[in-house]
Amino acid sequence: MNKYIETLKDFGPELTEEDVRKKTNEIINKWQENNNPEVLKFLYSCIDLTSLNTEDNKETIWRFTEKVNDFEGERPDIQNVAAICVFPNFVSTVKEALTANVKIAATAAGFPSSQTFIEVKIAEVALAVSEGADEIDIVLNVGAFFEENFDELCSEIEEIKDACKEATLKVILETGLLKTASNIRKATILSIFSGANFIKTSTGKVYPGANPEAVYVICRTIKDYYRIHRRKIGIKVSGGVRTAEDAVKYYTIVKEILGKDWLTPEFFRIGASNLTKDLLEKI
Repeated sequence: MNKYIETLKDFGPELTEEDVRKKTNEIINKWQENNNPEVLKFLYSCIDLTSLNTEDNKETIWRFTEKVNDFEGERPDIQNVAAICVFPNFVSTVKEALTANVKIAATAAGFPSSQTFIEVKIAEVALAVSEGADEIDIVLNVGAFFEENFDELCSEIEEIKDACKEATLKVILETGLLKTASNIRKATILSIFSGANFIKTSTGKVYPGANPEAVYVICRTIKDYYRIHRRKIGIKVSGGVRTAEDAVKYYTIVKEILGKDWLTPEFFRIGASNLTKDLLEKI
């Protein structure tokens, strides 16, 4: 426990809820400055285009992938989405159908609840990677977090990270469940400490999705981590991001706090299933 407490102390004083709301609102008020075609085109290239439906099957996922393939020649002025995100059992279908230069992301490790045996989590991640997943999206063990069983929480992420091999690991915090700035900050630190390459806000399945305050806290924490360790961690905003205006507001937060070095699909993603249509219309 001591090493986790010491790690948390390295990040300085916690953010108050009032301060987070105030600072977030100040940044969001600048969003119109970034509401232009070039930013909208960039945001399109940061999308993890997602299909995580109970009724998904090989045929629907194949058609879903073909739409991404077809976009390659439709709009040469716009870079394609960053990744296609599916359940792990459809990774092989996407890999077979995909011709576009797009990453394959898979949810795994007991998504969306993270409630299963650690052996099952590791096996599911390893299978997804072996099938061709470039990126793995897992959910933080929120139960262990609330119990303050940080050893279990961090050990689990570390084992999953090992199973990822060269694949990028995104840890979903479920910020709508964590709720407070203190919890979100602490969960971000512990996830990064355990090997996460990206911090992701939400699954968008059960609890409230992303909100600007949560993204502000995550960005501030990532910035503090970079200041201490000089290692860049990505941020993925997901859960309820449906309009170009939403996307630009989150872009503005990332730009203001983390700076231009994070404004690349390598470090900034938006998880969405319907955002592409609105972005293209606005462009």
